Amino acid sequence: MTVTAAMVKELREKTGAGILDAKKALTESDGDMEKAMEYLRQKGIASAEKKMGRIAAEGLIGSYVEGNTGAIIEVNCETDFVAKNDEFKELVSNLAKQIVATKPASVEELLASTCTVCGKKIEDIIKEKIATIGEKITVRRFEIVEGNPATYIHNGKIGVLLNTDKADEVLEKDICLHIASNAPEFVSREEIPQSVIDEETRIEMGKEDLAKKPENIRAKIVEGRINKLMASKCLLEQPFVKNPDQTVAQLCEGKLTVKSFIRYVLGEGLEKRQDNFAEEVASQMAGN
Repeated sequence: MTVTAAMVKELREKTGAGILDAKKALTESDGDMEKAMEYLRQKGIASAEKKMGRIAAEGLIGSYVEGNTGAIIEVNCETDFVAKNDEFKELVSNLAKQIVATKPASVEELLASTCTVCGKKIEDIIKEKIATIGEKITVRRFEIVEGNPATYIHNGKIGVLLNTDKADEVLEKDICLHIASNAPEFVSREEIPQSVIDEETRIEMGKEDLAKKPENIRAKIVEGRINKLMASKCLLEQPFVKNPDQTVAQLCEGKLTVKSFIRYVLGEGLEKRQDNFAEEVASQMAGN
């Protein structure tokens, strides 16, 4: 039987499947709509694409380190309820391992890669999880570090991937904890772009509390404020979270050098859905 465009359109509207998946299902089912829908459900494809229009700002930050390679990843879902699900946690963990094993250059390349464990395409694995878990799932971002990586994840909400010049498990853990807690933006003063300093200086110079002060006095005050502000942004100049009497630079002195770090916060910059818990549970029970 010939599969027409109208048939493909109808099946897509009913299941949310992609064009190629819908056409294949109809071909395999000899044009029988019910059998085609059953085929898609069995393959874990039905309704996966339909869910992709939803807001997914919950989820987990995950990481994995093996040898001299480390990866950090953010995978989003729609509700915290699902983020706590063991199946979702396992997916995030396996994706982090896949990144370390294959070193993809982008999310698209990761999704197109073949799982080193089961041989399936990562994109298809995620579609299957969408079908079984019942929520939109997206890989938002990831980064890879090669050198001497260490990692720390706080409740799946904040993640740190650190790179140093030598291994010191205890010290690396303390530095990761500090980064997670104090949110530095740069390793040292040398990394701060001049444009950032100039912009902060412009803002400080325009503050009302300095408006009536002489120009030379105002400049000195602003210089002091900017120096303090830039210090607060730099990991090495921050007071160590476990001992504020010493800076992170003093903590590391003679032991190791921090080369770089990555800090992820779950859902930063994403729109969040305003469901209450009762609605969230009801939605889960309804299978929406």
